[in-house]
Amino acid sequence: MATQQNMKAVLAAAFDTLKETFKYTNVMQAPRIEKVIVSTGVGKIDDKKRIELIQDRLAQITGQKASARPAKQSIAQFKLREGDIVGYQVTLRGARMNLFLDKLIHVALPQTRDFRGLKATAIDEMGNITLGLKEHTIFPETVDEDIKDVFGLAITIVTTASTKEEAEALLRHIGLPLKKPVVEEAAA
Repeated sequence: MATQQNMKAVLAAAFDTLKETFKYTNVMQAPRIEKVIVSTGVGKIDDKKRIELIQDRLAQITGQKASARPAKQSIAQFKLREGDIVGYQVTLRGARMNLFLDKLIHVALPQTRDFRGLKATAIDEMGNITLGLKEHTIFPETVDEDIKDVFGLAITIVTTASTKEEAEALLRHIGLPLKKPVVEEAAA
């Protein structure tokens, strides 16, 4: 398994790998991973113990306390009031980001059931990718859990890439398992 130093070295070597393809002349032109955002919604959960469990598990997975996200506006049909807690979020940068990325790429994603790679089309035009995980139990910190307390996560990897192609090259370089594009053959 790779360590934080290995992930840091892989990220540092991105310039050398990508300079041929994108004609970079300066190290600062190469895309970098700026931050990783891990978030989850709690929806209509009124059970305080379940909300505490979600906070605790998110803190265990990321190594950082989760911050509560209040509703921005009231929505009567959902019985939601402005300021009610609708989810939790953790923003990771630096060493914690490197550790989390390493754990995500080398431990968590391979443990996902029926995993065949991430779609490269998930990368947006700004060069960011958002992954939706149905179960938080793929992380090694939460293996010994009850099945009834499973919740999903959204993981956004924010890069400084200016195009989708640069972002895809960077994410492939760090080891994110993106599917190869399917080349369709013309029927003769």
